Amino acid sequence: MAKRVVITGIGTVNPLGSNVAEYFQNLDRGVSGARLIDRFDTTLFKTKFACQIPDYAPERFPEAIDRKEARKTDAFTQYAMIAATEAVADSGLDLDRTDLRRIGVVVGSGVGGINTYTEEIKDYFESGKPRFSPFLIPKFITNIASGHIAIKFGFRGPNFGVSSACATSAHAILTAASQIQLGRADVMVSGGTEAPICIPGIGGFNSAHALSTNNEEYETASRPFDGTRDGFVMGEGAAILVVEDYEHALRRGARIYAEIAGIGMTCDAWHITAPREDGESAADAMELALREAGLTPADVDYINAHGTSTPLGDLAELRAIQRVFGDQAYKVNISSTKSMTGHLMGAAGAVEALACLHAIRDGIIPPTVHFKVEDPAIDYRLNLTLNEPQKRTVRVAISNNFGFGGQNACLAFRAV
Repeated sequence: MAKRVVITGIGTVNPLGSNVAEYFQNLDRGVSGARLIDRFDTTLFKTKFACQIPDYAPERFPEAIDRKEARKTDAFTQYAMIAATEAVADSGLDLDRTDLRRIGVVVGSGVGGINTYTEEIKDYFESGKPRFSPFLIPKFITNIASGHIAIKFGFRGPNFGVSSACATSAHAILTAASQIQLGRADVMVSGGTEAPICIPGIGGFNSAHALSTNNEEYETASRPFDGTRDGFVMGEGAAILVVEDYEHALRRGARIYAEIAGIGMTCDAWHITAPREDGESAADAMELALREAGLTPADVDYINAHGTSTPLGDLAELRAIQRVFGDQAYKVNISSTKSMTGHLMGAAGAVEALACLHAIRDGIIPPTVHFKVEDPAIDYRLNLTLNEPQKRTVRVAISNNFGFGGQNACLAFRAV
């Protein structure tokens, strides 16, 4: 029988909060994290807004990262360090009495230190001289966040990064759970981090026609399931979970948020950016997660949808949900917290996993905000938790994450 895997610590920094308490409070209030971009001149860009972390500066988090370390790290690593520091503290792990060789780290990022890379290349072409920083490579490689977390805490178990676009941190979490089930670690620190709000990030997704260009109504531009949605709103930040062997957690008297009961992974094998319109492979991922958990659709209380606010993606996901859940689809709560946080890309799965834990612990379904206009292609008999949070006892929640390249991941969380 496979080992049971539970979550015993959580941390985050994202557009809705600099810690978990702020994040959950703003989820419940339906706060929009969208702001006009102030990090570069957006005059010539089609999109001029994103869900930025407000007033971010590493000096605000001295317990997570010191001034010297901040100079050697890209923002995506800094975000991971901040979230990991909160998560480890929240877990109650006594690191002086724990075998650090049995604690690993797997933290993912979709684009890593893209801003660091951009600035260094820009400097080279402007100066004509190859005056690259000796920290260039360790600042932008995607696995470096895992390395920095391990160095800070002395974790000597399995350590690596994963990258699968917008499914990245879901894959990181399920990979962490697998390391524990295989007996390679007792505890894994896992999640995702992303700092993509920069010139190539906005420019590239604009060229791909993926971002909303609703600059006039930017605060409400992330509007999943709305008939006027025109693309996703980019977000940034990190979320980290302490994932632990259930028996190990019991022995040390840890508080348990939920169990990672099932995981599902598939690929569309269809298109580099567009989803299968019938949602078949996304449905397969959900079915695999439920099967592994020994659950039926009737057991699920809440689905945190990938729900990016793109015309094709939202429809494909709802078709997938209806394919799996049948009539039960009308009894489950569904919501997209990207309507508030924006799309955190490689960090999305972890930030949204926290929203599932909030629903399980606190009995509050976060809303899908900014809904005004119906889409004739959407069945609004589905409970999309529009505009207002709903109270509900949640025993089982699932989180969907889908990425460019056709990657699909589904995590099923169960109350313990």
